[in-house]
Amino acid sequence: MKPANSVLSAYETSVFEVMSRLARENDAVNLGQGFPDTNGPDDVRRVAVEATEKGPNQYPPSPGLPELRQAVAAHGKRFYGLDLDWQKEVVVTSGATHALASCFLGLIEPGDEVVLFEPTFDTYLPMVRRAGAIPKLVRLQPPDWKLPREELRRAFSPKTKLIVVNSPMNPTGKVFSRDELQYIADLMLEFDAYAVCDEVYEHLVFDGLKHIPLMTLPGMRERCARIGSAGKTFSLTGWKIGYVTAPPNLWQPIFRAHQAVIFSVAPATQKAVAYGLGKDDAYFASLAAELQGKRDRMAAGLARAGLDVLPCHGTYFITVDIKKLGFNGDDVEFSKRLVADARVATIPLSVLYEGEVPRTLIRFAFCKQDAVLDEASRRLAKHFGAA
Repeated sequence: MKPANSVLSAYETSVFEVMSRLARENDAVNLGQGFPDTNGPDDVRRVAVEATEKGPNQYPPSPGLPELRQAVAAHGKRFYGLDLDWQKEVVVTSGATHALASCFLGLIEPGDEVVLFEPTFDTYLPMVRRAGAIPKLVRLQPPDWKLPREELRRAFSPKTKLIVVNSPMNPTGKVFSRDELQYIADLMLEFDAYAVCDEVYEHLVFDGLKHIPLMTLPGMRERCARIGSAGKTFSLTGWKIGYVTAPPNLWQPIFRAHQAVIFSVAPATQKAVAYGLGKDDAYFASLAAELQGKRDRMAAGLARAGLDVLPCHGTYFITVDIKKLGFNGDDVEFSKRLVADARVATIPLSVLYEGEVPRTLIRFAFCKQDAVLDEASRRLAKHFGAA
């Protein structure tokens, strides 16, 4: 029989699915996959219920309901001073992963080069390669994950079509500084490149830092596609509502890709997200404050267990280095042993790299209820003899 697609067939089942399965099998605390264990804001869910009952429940406009697209544009103006045309620059997608796919399919031609930072979110490489691009990987190094400027410059060439900028960054928890973003912007202008900006954790930034969309820098307004996520902003990851804002020259092909793959997204949840984006400033401030508290709680528990905790300034995730534990194996073996013996599930970071990869970094998700984080910390302390 003829083979299936060679690019996608080469990739194994997502590590997030694998570790979640092991968590279920071992009755483990699942700090691997990044989803909250709460049910999202009551008022936002109530709007979805009312909208479902009232209807209509048929196909909405393919780019998204006008009220949500208007809300996304207003959100960009409110938080970042962006003036967006909701009719020509906003499209609603089935989650941020579909938004990424639409951007890659809409913007990439076979043979284009795409610059990506490692460790990289696991869907980037398969989608970029399936679109026909050649990935150019630039590695950020722990513990501070600083932008390696000379390496980044070497990754750019006349063939560079775009760079993917994930800030706040999964899995490292890095928040790119204005100075780092300006360096990226300068390279984009020099090499006539675009950026796909994965900003799903935009409201989950800690320690007094600010999220700065690359799109807000001089010369970047017409070169950036900016992705947001209702799943992250409202702790409703199962709803799979994302949105892309982009200038018309980029919006058009991104929308065409969206239209060909998904066409439209459930109308009731769109109405609820439109309502949610209009919530008061206190709600958005509380997101970061609550998650920062959980980060600190998890970091303290990991440190008590004897793990080396790396800095984290945003997202749902915190990384530890297991090097000093003297474990006789790599991070994948360590994670599988941990879920079986300590009954705590994590993600080994080596699966988010290519080539010669670090083998001692583990990612924990802290977007869980405090009792869950405390139980995980108790199990880890007991496992490592620190209890």
